[in-house]
Amino acid sequence: MSQSEDNLPPTASLTNHDRKPIHIPGSIQPHGVLLALNPQLDILQVSNNTQDFFGKSPQELLGQPLTSLLEAQQVEAIRQCWLKNIGIYTTYKVAIHTLYDERYFDCIVHRIADALIVELEPIESISEVSFLSFHALVSEAIADIQRTSNLTEFLHLVAIQVRQITAFDRVMVYQFDRTGAGAVVAEAKREDLPPYLGLHYPATDIPESARNLYQRSWLRFVPNLTGQPVKLVPIENPITQQPLDLSFSVLRSVDSCCIEYYQNMGVTGILVIALMQNQQLWGLISCHHETPKHLSSELRQICEFLGRIVSLELRHKVNQLELDYQVKLQSLQSEFIESISQADNFSDALIKPELRLLDVVSASGAAVCLDNEITLVGTTPEIDQVRALIEWAETQVKDNLFSSDSLPQIYPESVAFKDTASGLLLLRISQVRRYYILWFRPEVMQTVNWAGNPNEAIQVAEVDGTLTWSPRKSFAKWQETVQLTSLAWKQCELDNAIALRNAIVGIVLSKADELAKINSDLERSNRELASFAYAASHDLKEPLRGIYNYSTILLEDYAQILDADGLECLETVVTLSVRMETLINALLRLAQLGQAQLRQQATNLNELLNQLIDVFRASRQDSQHFDIRIPRPLPTVECDSVLVNEVFSNLINNAFKYNDKTEQWVEIGYLDSPELHKKRQTPEPPVFYVRDNGIGIPQHHLETIFRLFKRLHSQEKYGGGVGAGLAIVKKIIELHNGRIWVESTIGVGSTFYFTLE
Repeated sequence: MSQSEDNLPPTASLTNHDRKPIHIPGSIQPHGVLLALNPQLDILQVSNNTQDFFGKSPQELLGQPLTSLLEAQQVEAIRQCWLKNIGIYTTYKVAIHTLYDERYFDCIVHRIADALIVELEPIESISEVSFLSFHALVSEAIADIQRTSNLTEFLHLVAIQVRQITAFDRVMVYQFDRTGAGAVVAEAKREDLPPYLGLHYPATDIPESARNLYQRSWLRFVPNLTGQPVKLVPIENPITQQPLDLSFSVLRSVDSCCIEYYQNMGVTGILVIALMQNQQLWGLISCHHETPKHLSSELRQICEFLGRIVSLELRHKVNQLELDYQVKLQSLQSEFIESISQADNFSDALIKPELRLLDVVSASGAAVCLDNEITLVGTTPEIDQVRALIEWAETQVKDNLFSSDSLPQIYPESVAFKDTASGLLLLRISQVRRYYILWFRPEVMQTVNWAGNPNEAIQVAEVDGTLTWSPRKSFAKWQETVQLTSLAWKQCELDNAIALRNAIVGIVLSKADELAKINSDLERSNRELASFAYAASHDLKEPLRGIYNYSTILLEDYAQILDADGLECLETVVTLSVRMETLINALLRLAQLGQAQLRQQATNLNELLNQLIDVFRASRQDSQHFDIRIPRPLPTVECDSVLVNEVFSNLINNAFKYNDKTEQWVEIGYLDSPELHKKRQTPEPPVFYVRDNGIGIPQHHLETIFRLFKRLHSQEKYGGGVGAGLAIVKKIIELHNGRIWVESTIGVGSTFYFTLE
């Protein structure tokens, strides 16, 4: 059942009602007597009605041994109850010699922490119900309720059988929801009574304190709500100076609010049997009678026994329904996890096939957020609405799992997309990365039938506006339309989401181990390849030098005996051998870098650049009109100065070489953090740049220019070259754990950015 926050009062304002100490009322119902005993079985407290039952006043009994009231054999049997666990009942039939005659009682004994509670209810005789009589009463009832596997039919049969055994006017099966509210899910009644089947009741009708008592004690019996409660004498335990704990007492008096509540329903006698599932209070079998209704101790024991049997059957039937659903979800989840574990792309595996992601929690839509990338599946809010929802969740949701079946109540902006996401199940996959899965359920309009207007039970004080609870006067059907609410998320669906997260984390860790091994193997292979490249390059230079030398000798000493074609062939051999040596030198340089150990030290980049510029101008006579700009002093950084010199040298040479402007320039500088965040959204300052006004680089070549021997122009244009300079620059930057990238516009110029860790 779902409730509308606009119509129902906030339970937080009614906590006094929930915490009312109904287990220590200091009084009992008038149809029996209560004695509280110390370990020596002396009477510490009695109910103030002993004169009516025994012909003895409370003062005559207080401080006396129990033997002053019961026979020694009976007292010895009661003494054994000290050895039993708290709250375990033991029932005897006893005879007590009173001032008038001998009277018979049901004697019900249980232990609390500091006392033994003896409760005595008068009976006509000391005869007991035989086992055969007991069996005859319950065997048919048990057989009937075990015969059906349908939960609704099962609960209906329970109500019928309990009414046949107890003869109450009305017997209802009442089921709690997770908020503490509940509804009548089965009913057997007198034909002339109005039906309560299907009516809902707010959590305040059976407050948490009462629910706790039902969870501890299977049975609550009040034969006459109009009976005047009988005080205990004294009110407090004389040893502990505390009120007597009557949590397990069968005679415990009834709270005045509870009496008024039932009287407003037209009820005088009640019997309530707790229904437990997995050690939690699932619901109640609630029996009502318009007039006083007495049940013998034997019949109440039969009802308690039947309640235990019903609870066992209920657990089986409810668990079977949930188990079938869980098996279905787990099967879908297993297939889903298997597809994720075998996929190369994690993002694709989550959303393809789409229905599998939705089916694992029975959702109508989902959103997968991997950092800033959001993928929508099924029926969902708009992408901007999902992004805003995630930003809200990052500040409001602390746990890895969050669920709500009424998102607009806690996130008012979601009213705009209630048709697709009134219900939200959010799963945080990573605490470090922005990885989320969000599942959505649409609004489901519901009409809820209440047993009377639940708001009429809430009274607002005129003085300070505080809220108090009092029983409402009418229990006639009152309808409410519940909006902005989806179907509730089941616990097994929440469990499935957490299991999915654990599986994903496990898969990611497994993939990380595999990747670490691959990286290790790749690192070893790269070292071996670098060694091979170095050796091969070094060894190739010797025969190449021989080819060059012999070709030169032939040109110098034998040119007169060669014709024009022969001379042209020899000149081509010399040219190719020179180019080959240049290629080998580049390959050798890369191989050397692969084996190099950085010699990092604090390096003043301004001094490094001044020396580099002097060498550049001395080696290039045509560079006098090439403007090298440094707008502001560069920082001192930890780096290998020789290698970083090579980086700047390559980039400045390229800026000079690939420039066809009349006024040529290159600018060298660095970006501050604010500029950097606007540029790349990365946190690694500083970022150095080398900017020119050269010919520019086509957009589709911005990544390929860093490949070895990659030239964008023919050998004849822009001074030739082998296309190794930028590959060497990239290798040096990577050795410093940095990165390099380029932005360029054709005809305007290029800017190379790089970082040094």
